[in-house]
Amino acid sequence: MPDSRNVLTPDALTMMDVIARTGSFAAAARELGKVPSSLTYSVRQLEDALDVLLFDRRSRQARLTAAGQQLLEEGRRLLEQMDAVANRVKRVATGWETQLSIAVDGVISRLTMFELCESFYTLCASSQIARPRAAAKTVDLADPANHSGPGTRLRLRTEVLTGTWEALTTGQVDLTIGVGMDRTTVPGVHIRELGQLPFVFAIAPHHPLAGATQPLSDAELLRHRAVAVADSAQRMAPMTVNLLPGQDVLTVSSMQLKIDALLRCMGCGFVPEPMAREHIAAGRLIVKPVQRSSSIGRLGYAWRVPDGSAPGAGRKPQLGLALKWWLAQLESATTRQALLERHSMTPMAGM
Repeated sequence: MPDSRNVLTPDALTMMDVIARTGSFAAAARELGKVPSSLTYSVRQLEDALDVLLFDRRSRQARLTAAGQQLLEEGRRLLEQMDAVANRVKRVATGWETQLSIAVDGVISRLTMFELCESFYTLCASSQIARPRAAAKTVDLADPANHSGPGTRLRLRTEVLTGTWEALTTGQVDLTIGVGMDRTTVPGVHIRELGQLPFVFAIAPHHPLAGATQPLSDAELLRHRAVAVADSAQRMAPMTVNLLPGQDVLTVSSMQLKIDALLRCMGCGFVPEPMAREHIAAGRLIVKPVQRSSSIGRLGYAWRVPDGSAPGAGRKPQLGLALKWWLAQLESATTRQALLERHSMTPMAGM
C-alpha cells in the first residue's frame, strides 16, 4: 500500500480539484491532458493510501463522498498555501518585503492611513496570490506593467508618545509615523519631519471652567480633573505632558477616547486642534486660553535602515521596495498635511 505522504502531492490535489470542478473523470482527463484510465488509477492510489473511498462508484458522475469532500477542501487550502509560500519567496528575491510593520501615533489621521493602505494594495493583483496551480504562470513582480504587485503584508499598530519611538528602535516595526522630532537619533534609524500639530485646551460647554473670561492659570487648572492619554512605552521611560503635580487625572488609552471623555465633561485637557475641529465648530467643545505657552507638537516619521555589518549584507544595504513606496508617499507635502489634519471625511483644501 503506498504511503499517504507520498501520494498526497500537489499534482494529486490538483487532480482532485479538476475532477470535482468538471464533474467527470473524462472531462478532467481532457483538461489535464491525460486518459481517463490514468486518472482512475491515480484516484485508486489515493484511496488505497488513505484507506477511504473518495468518489461514489454508484454514480455515473464524479460525486465525492464525505471523505472526498474533506480532502478536496483541505487540498485546495494546501495548494493556496504552497502558492503563497512560492509568491513570498519570489517577492523576497525581487526586493519586496514579506511583511512591513508600521507604528502610527494615535494623533495621526486614520482616514489618510487607510487611504494609503488602499493605494498600496492597488499594487497587488489578487489573482496572482492564489491562482489555481493548473493555470499558474510566471510573472515578473519587478515590472510595474504586470501589476502583479508586492503582496507585502501590512501590519499596523497604534502607539502613543514614547511608545511610537520605542516600537521602531527595538525593531518591532520598520516605519513609524508621528514620532516626536525631539528624539535623539540612534544608529540605523533615519528621521524626517512630518509637520507641526497645534494643540488647544478644550472643555465641554457645561464644564465649570466654561465661564472663565481670562486665560486659565495653572492654579485654576489644578482644581479640575485632567484627561490624559497614557504613553504606550513598555521599556523606555514614559512621557507625561501638560499634567500638573497633584492634579486629579483620568487616564485613557487613546486620543480619541480622551476627546470622548471631554465631550462627557469628565475632565479637561489639551487635544490636537484638527481632531477636535468638528466638535469645536459644532459647539460640543469650547477652547479656552491658558496662561502657559501654547502647545505645538513637532512630529516626524522615522524608519530603520538595513545593517550593513550583518552577515550576508552587501556594501550598500538596500531598503525594501514596500518601505521605499511608503517613504515616497511621505515625501508629498499634501500627504503629510493630511496625516496631521484630516480627521473627518470633509475634503481638505488642495486635495
